[in-house]
Amino acid sequence: MDMVEKTQETTTREERKTRRRLERQEKQQAKQSSKSEGKIRIRLIPLWLRIIIVLLLIVGCVAVGLMVGYGVVGDGNPSDALKWSTWQHIIDLIKKP
Repeated sequence: MDMVEKTQETTTREERKTRRRLERQEKQQAKQSSKSEGKIRIRLIPLWLRIIIVLLLIVGCVAVGLMVGYGVVGDGNPSDALKWSTWQHIIDLIKKP
């Protein structure tokens, strides 16, 4: 009698596991179908504008870094870091043997 009860108990456990797995699969399928049927997302800022903004931020950060490095660390005038003559002088120093 005990063997029959254990067999029935394991069967019910397996059935419960199977039911839970099927329920989870149905929920996942319902989520996926609702996502595909959902509303279309309209971006506030278009992708091309985001790229331009990021590039401008990079250029701005480089300029500020140059000015801080030249003005604070190098004891020079910070606005001189953005002048072409300063860079030409640095290039001449590097190229001269």
